[in-house]
Amino acid sequence: MSQLSQEFTDKLFAAYEANAKYRAVENAVTHNGLLKSLETRQSAIDNDYVFSIDLTKDEVSNQKASGRCWMFAALNTFRHKLISDFKLENFELSQAHTFFWDKYEKSNWFLEQIIATADEETSSRKVKFLLDTPQQDGGQWDMVVALFEKYGVVPKSVYPESISSSASRELNQYLNKLLRQDAQILRDEIAKGADANAVQAKKEELLQDIFNFLAVNLGLPPRQFDFAYRDKDNNYQTEKSITPQAFFDKYVGLKLSDYVSVINAPTADKPYGKSYTVELLGNVVGSPAVRYINLDMERFKELAIAQMQAGETVWFGSDVGQSSDRQTGIMATNTYDFETALDINFTQDKAGRLDYSESLMTHAMVLTGVDLDENGKAIKWKVENSWGDKVGQKGYFVASDAWMDEYTYQIVVRKEFLTAEELAAYEAEPQVLAPWDPMGALAK
Repeated sequence: MSQLSQEFTDKLFAAYEANAKYRAVENAVTHNGLLKSLETRQSAIDNDYVFSIDLTKDEVSNQKASGRCWMFAALNTFRHKLISDFKLENFELSQAHTFFWDKYEKSNWFLEQIIATADEETSSRKVKFLLDTPQQDGGQWDMVVALFEKYGVVPKSVYPESISSSASRELNQYLNKLLRQDAQILRDEIAKGADANAVQAKKEELLQDIFNFLAVNLGLPPRQFDFAYRDKDNNYQTEKSITPQAFFDKYVGLKLSDYVSVINAPTADKPYGKSYTVELLGNVVGSPAVRYINLDMERFKELAIAQMQAGETVWFGSDVGQSSDRQTGIMATNTYDFETALDINFTQDKAGRLDYSESLMTHAMVLTGVDLDENGKAIKWKVENSWGDKVGQKGYFVASDAWMDEYTYQIVVRKEFLTAEELAAYEAEPQVLAPWDPMGALAK
């Protein structure tokens, strides 16, 4: 190994001090912060909030201090449909309801994985992966589908937010503490020779404590409820003793199996036109495994545009923190100019960023519009976020087309927009990716 010598460090000092530009940039950055000092005017000029396709101006929701964006994005796509179909105003479905059942199911999922890996040492990479984060707030599209199909949805008025759903850190801390303890209990039982029935009985006993913990923190979910509303024409409507599952069927009315997840992962290990799944990724035991088809970015964007042209918004996952300004809501590759100010040029391509852990899907939002040129190609995209109305333009963001190319990884579209060849590839036996593959990242 080569250590850093004083002579080498002196050379770095001299090179910095000889460049007057660095002193000027130093003054700006130390007083105003790095990104504010490097933010460009051009990104705001290029990315205004005018779109040739603009599907909604509904008020945005707010996930607050929780990692529930994947739920919010999915429920927002349903919400727009309900608002349109039933002439509602400012309507939201309960994100806390989905959150409760996700925590419940993830706890069972984790304990089942612990049982399945009981013959491995706790130091094995797979068991350590499980124990590092028994459960968390984040998720993916197929995981939220599993929850909707099993537990339905309810209006937010029926199951409102709690402190623990809006700020989930304490809930996660102690739920994970409980789950790690339960993992030890189950592994100890198996090590002592308990048969499968005895292990399942113990697991069910442990799940009662988990259920109680979740109900105390989030509230006991309704098994049936009454729902009343006035539409925009002031007509009164009421629904008595409806279940969450029946509410989904009647008011959302979507067949979720008609949708597929499309990813763009241009890495050498994931050829385009193939289907993929991820080991240990899921939440509801017994539901279909997470599945994607990997397509090139041009086709990826064509599918998103086709769905919006048909009048339907698009759930999507991206690395939201890359080259973006939360306050203005601008996500563009020219948001910050490191090259002019610091002679630093970030040259990693999308595949390199995935392979070297620089980027992955971190956040799910909704595409609600796009600005197309005369050839039908995207210039910029309208994005509905779930961070409240104090950021962006009343909570809506704008993404340049170049930013979409570089930092968007997943969309969900109707099967009808895929070619027969693409659909066959999606339905083929998927390649199984390792649990720690970047495509297994959970949106938060």
